[in-house]
Amino acid sequence: MIDFLATYHLQGLVLGLCSFLIIGLCHPIVIKGEYHWGQPFKWVFLVAGIILCIGSLLVDSVLFSALMGVGAFSCFWGIKEMGEQQERVHKGWFPRNPRRTYPWDEKSEKFLDNYELGTKD
Repeated sequence: MIDFLATYHLQGLVLGLCSFLIIGLCHPIVIKGEYHWGQPFKWVFLVAGIILCIGSLLVDSVLFSALMGVGAFSCFWGIKEMGEQQERVHKGWFPRNPRRTYPWDEKSEKFLDNYELGTKD
């Protein structure tokens, strides 16, 4: 397969297509991960990114090494996106998991408790 891609100079196109698919796949994973597991899901992205980085260094094929590198840095980007996804949930752009508490829930309860007591916080 690699020989076929090299013979017809298709490695760049395959790399571009696979990169597009990897990046496109990470966004739904961020959304589902934040919904079901919350911010601790960042650790999954971190571990996957480290494993893919190490794999990228150990693989001889340039194509597979590049794809692992794209996957690794997409996972690292996913760590950042987890925080932004939580903000999108807070704004109401994405559904909220009713079985979890969010950081703004605690703040709103504290605010309401202080408001009822007449203190300003």
